[in-house]
Amino acid sequence: MDSTLVRPRNGKIIAGVCAAISARFGIPKFIVRLAFVIFGLVGVGELVYIALWILIPKA
Repeated sequence: MDSTLVRPRNGKIIAGVCAAISARFGIPKFIVRLAFVIFGLVGVGELVYIALWILIPKA
């Protein structure tokens, strides 16, 4: 488990938010991406993703 939360330059699809979260907490990227899709259906996922895109720095 890494100690910092940064968006990686490789292994990303859109902005690297899910890749950053999966690398930081040791969770598979698929699970994190699936969680954002499910939260997106509820209406919260898009806002959280955009906020994290702005807040998490690039590697």
